[in-house]
Amino acid sequence: MAHQSKRELGRQRRQNRVRRKIRGTDERPRLCVYRSLRYTYAQLISDESGSVLGSVTTKGMDLGGVTASSKEGAKVLGQKLAVIAKEKNISNVVFDRNGYVYHGRVAAVAEGAREGGLAF
Repeated sequence: MAHQSKRELGRQRRQNRVRRKIRGTDERPRLCVYRSLRYTYAQLISDESGSVLGSVTTKGMDLGGVTASSKEGAKVLGQKLAVIAKEKNISNVVFDRNGYVYHGRVAAVAEGAREGGLAF
């Protein structure tokens, strides 16, 4: 941890600042996005019960010929997460960009989730 980049430390500061302000509930969970260099991950988290209500990742997912590390893959990820949320009767979420800039794959996940019927 001593050799973390300034970029990563800044992301963690932004992440902690946002986590103090938003909380996910069972009725309105937090949609948290994580992106690695190769894959994108999204989870529906209830901070009240401390549990993950649903999760989806581009790792091993059938994206229909779309690259997992692309914006199109992230959009499909958001749509599939919306389907999982609808199965659990969740229609509203709180979007947590996890300290990342709302751009590219993070914005594509949000756009796909909105197209799938989630409101935030």
